[in-house]
Amino acid sequence: MDKPESAGNDYDVVISGASLAGSAAAILLARRGARVALLERRSDPEAYKVLCTHSLTACAYPVLDELGLVPALEKAGAIRNTARWHTRWGWIEPRAAPGGPELPYGFNVRRSTLDPLIRSRAAQTPGVDLLLGHQVTGLVREAGRTSGVRATTPQGEREIRARLVVGADGKDSAVAKLAGVPARRHENARFGYLAHYRDLPLRGGTSQTWFREPDMAYAFPNDDGVTVLAVLPDKKRLPAFREDLEGSFLDFVRALPEAPPVDSAERLTKIIGTVDYPLHSRRPTAPGIALIGDAALTADPLWGVGCGWALQSAQWLAEAVAAAATGRGDLDKSLAVYARRHGRRLRGHQYLGADFAKARPFNPLERLMFSAAARDEAVARHMHLFASRLIGPLRFLNPLVLARAAAVNIRHRRAAAPGA
Repeated sequence: MDKPESAGNDYDVVISGASLAGSAAAILLARRGARVALLERRSDPEAYKVLCTHSLTACAYPVLDELGLVPALEKAGAIRNTARWHTRWGWIEPRAAPGGPELPYGFNVRRSTLDPLIRSRAAQTPGVDLLLGHQVTGLVREAGRTSGVRATTPQGEREIRARLVVGADGKDSAVAKLAGVPARRHENARFGYLAHYRDLPLRGGTSQTWFREPDMAYAFPNDDGVTVLAVLPDKKRLPAFREDLEGSFLDFVRALPEAPPVDSAERLTKIIGTVDYPLHSRRPTAPGIALIGDAALTADPLWGVGCGWALQSAQWLAEAVAAAATGRGDLDKSLAVYARRHGRRLRGHQYLGADFAKARPFNPLERLMFSAAARDEAVARHMHLFASRLIGPLRFLNPLVLARAAAVNIRHRRAAAPGA
């Protein structure tokens, strides 16, 4: 099918950042007829993000399916990410209902596997030009809107014009900063460190998360027999970690209930992390600009949802703007559609995440839901849907579920009462 001419533009869309969000957006836009320049500041096509949960929650599965990546991920050894969570009331272990469908799932897969895979798929997509070693240094502006980028390249400076510029360049997005899009910042009262291990058995072979109130930890089994083990303590513990990182990390893990046997496993990487990872959010659009992935919103890493949201925001953008980006609609109205969907789907999750990042104990609603989920399979399945970001906060805390959770806990207290 012939594509509409770009009316004086080099491309219909130029995307800064060829990681998950950028590569997914390039594929999905090009399939809808857009001519896309996909810029990546790094020159190595095998480059990948190191500091990550390496998890794609179930909310990302429909995007992976549309991209055609599910068979490739399974062939690469990605692990279906069912999970269990430890709380002071015991383990929450979501299981499919008897005779019912299996629980929705995503994948745990190392970024060293995932990033080159999706970037290669983008490069092979007709209509996408992958431009490695291209770093955005400025925006081209005309009549009060962005109409392209200026970039440094291996051949020198270059100007690339397009109807739409997409920032998929991470939490420190150059596109957002150059466009003057401010970020709202939420402090995170936890810090985090992680390491990769081989031969680290986990009960049931599934992901494990520990809610220690306020400290957190998780262990995610990944492809090639590698497990990502992370600790996210309250910043009150930071002086001890700074004094002895390895000792503090290992002591923290050893003290976990059903602790992974780190002393008998092979550690493959250094212990890496960050002592300051605030959450932030930006308005996801401006005239001629869209932001996706971490450029629009960063989540608390303890929930492992950032990769899923990167893919979802890429899909939402492509669905909203593809026609207008190729000259077949009003781009500003299409960007408004994307911004509304982005806010509607993620704002509530971000609000709760920012509140929990204060490293506070569980609030009364959380105590109700977590305790009931440890005691009732239906509530545990409901919590799995929320943790997978397949439902939002309003559905998670709907009155019927709260009533069931309260009834579960009342029955539990009665059964535990003396003489019952």
